[in-house]
Amino acid sequence: MAKILILNAGSSSLKYQVIDMDNEKVLAKGNCEKIGLEEGIFSYAAAGNKTVTYPQMKDHSVALNFVLEAITNKQNGCIKSLDEIDAVGHRVLHGGEFFSKAAIIDREVQAKIEDLIPLGPLHQRANLQGIYACQKLMPRVPQVAVFDTAFHSTMPAKAFRYAIPGEDYTKYHIRKYGFHGTSHKYVSQRTAELIGRQGKFIILHIGSGSSLSAVNNGICQDTSMGYTPLDGCLMGTRSGNIDASVLPTLCEKHGFDVNGVVNYLNKNSGLVGLTGASDSRDVDAMAANKDGKYSRSQVENAQLANEMRAYRDAKIVGSYVAALNGVDAITFTAGVGEHDAAYRERVLGYLTYLGIVIDSKANAHIEEGEISAPGSKVKVFVIPTNEELQIARETKAELGL
Repeated sequence: MAKILILNAGSSSLKYQVIDMDNEKVLAKGNCEKIGLEEGIFSYAAAGNKTVTYPQMKDHSVALNFVLEAITNKQNGCIKSLDEIDAVGHRVLHGGEFFSKAAIIDREVQAKIEDLIPLGPLHQRANLQGIYACQKLMPRVPQVAVFDTAFHSTMPAKAFRYAIPGEDYTKYHIRKYGFHGTSHKYVSQRTAELIGRQGKFIILHIGSGSSLSAVNNGICQDTSMGYTPLDGCLMGTRSGNIDASVLPTLCEKHGFDVNGVVNYLNKNSGLVGLTGASDSRDVDAMAANKDGKYSRSQVENAQLANEMRAYRDAKIVGSYVAALNGVDAITFTAGVGEHDAAYRERVLGYLTYLGIVIDSKANAHIEEGEISAPGSKVKVFVIPTNEELQIARETKAELGL
């Protein structure tokens, strides 16, 4: 019986799950929030019960202590002792060009993860904090790093290279890496299960952060995020694709330096830049204006933002149809992709040339499954992502459990 602890460490958070890999059942899950602040938030859910407390957690090691105490608690813990934990699987943002798959964490692997901090300073440092905490508190338990970029490492050079001098790619590793890879891998595999075979799939991972991928027989051929997660889609606070020549204009008009303009595009653009709201649900409420509390300009801006998002995402889908030279299935996942039927209709409305026919009733009420109607030339699915399970599967495989 293999039990795996999954950790996803953020700069001030630590999400966790304990999964029994014999039946892939989640035994416990929760989150440590506001790490490093005077009052944190610790949540724990197991066997249908959930508790929330507000302890101070000065660092990730203290937060992990709360996790370990909770999962072994005599009253509502999911295991009797830490001896039942066979491995820890970590979500790690960046594998660079070093890692094309999950890796058992030893000194060499850890050193390479540390070397990649400049490519994702906030997330990479946070992921390492989770690793360091486990080394301190669970020194004999094997750890595995599962990289957000690994699934996209199969992209051919024509997809991942930028048209800049070759020495800058060689020396500075400036190229497209892509992110959300764990989600794209899980959802593409699940799409193959539902369709009954592998094929040419386009995956739309749409949430506050968004990315698309083109997958051929389980192998990623292209993805929309690039050197950083800023590239590609219009997102909650990120601009997505933008002409680089806009940057000096923004610097001149706002007095930004390079870091300032990148921060502007990462945190003050996208939906929040267009509407003042970064959450799609708030934008939808603004666009509908059912209670009449929004001004005409706010309503128009929200409606425009929704159309812009769908239009731009549909254009990426169209480019991936070309990249794959066809498409067998299109799958929506993540917060918006899974739950926003109107968004899916808007995107698919641009793709009727593919012979897509949607079952409107299924689209309105789906949790997981097909939303295309019989006779549709391309199948369309909604599949909830499960990055934690994918991390657990790759951890199990890497260790041979």
